[in-house]
Amino acid sequence: MEYVRPIKEIEVIFLMKRELKKQSSRNYLLFVMEINTGLRISEILSLSIKDVYQNREPVDFLKLKREDVYLNAQVKRALRWFGKKHPFSNPESYLFLSSRGKTAISRQQAYRIINRAAENVGLSEKIGPHTLRKTFGYHAYKKGIAVSLIQRRFCHHTPAETLRYIGINKEQVKPQLDINL
Repeated sequence: MEYVRPIKEIEVIFLMKRELKKQSSRNYLLFVMEINTGLRISEILSLSIKDVYQNREPVDFLKLKREDVYLNAQVKRALRWFGKKHPFSNPESYLFLSSRGKTAISRQQAYRIINRAAENVGLSEKIGPHTLRKTFGYHAYKKGIAVSLIQRRFCHHTPAETLRYIGINKEQVKPQLDINL
């Protein structure tokens, strides 16, 4: 498996979103969900319609075995857009259906979708679903989310493991205690 880095530049994320939105609502939703939840690709691909919609509206939280995951405004907006384009005849069906229509897309197909979009926007390094998970962690950390919370989402054993995973080196670590009384 190749080592991938997070996408650190917000502009590149917007370019990727635009590219994927041109391709399909499914591909766009896959990208938006991954960079906004930090879930494993296997968790994302196993989602069904009933996991994310209630009465055709996006749910507030995904109920997963290991934790409940909040769906932010970006994800809900993408889900609403996706819902307008797809009839929900079977709530048991996978959210990210393959072109054959019975199973979810594979991890390899998700990789191809993300990597092709990256190439189309001019990124030279390999990018796949794991990149998106790391991107979530990187930007959550940069916005001030406690590393312990990111560590829990990623099921890492130590904060150092999480920081290494999201591409933060020792020189970039901010002091965690900044009291302004």
